[in-house]
Amino acid sequence: MSDPKLSNLQFLVLGILRAGPRTGRIVRTELERFEVRKSGPAFYQMMSRLEAAGFVKGWYTQQIVEGQIIRERHYELEATGSGAWDRSRDFQLEVIRRFGDIEEPAGA
Repeated sequence: MSDPKLSNLQFLVLGILRAGPRTGRIVRTELERFEVRKSGPAFYQMMSRLEAAGFVKGWYTQQIVEGQIIRERHYELEATGSGAWDRSRDFQLEVIRRFGDIEEPAGA
């Protein structure tokens, strides 16, 4: 079994999107629950890389709030992203099965 090359953060984001399409704001709120805080630009750059990899699809919606046009970015998990998440999960579970019960060496 090969390592699917997802970072922990990418794995987390794809996991969040497994529940269905989410706005960038909601994804960032979910990340904060795991004590992950990214600046807006850093977050959207990461999401852009996930889009470029074909793992997620993004689009904008806009609405008018108190006379202001508000654009909001939405994201949805693509089949390739779901497959990458599954492979990463399986890889991590295999590592846990093989090494999760190994005791620390004495004096470590």
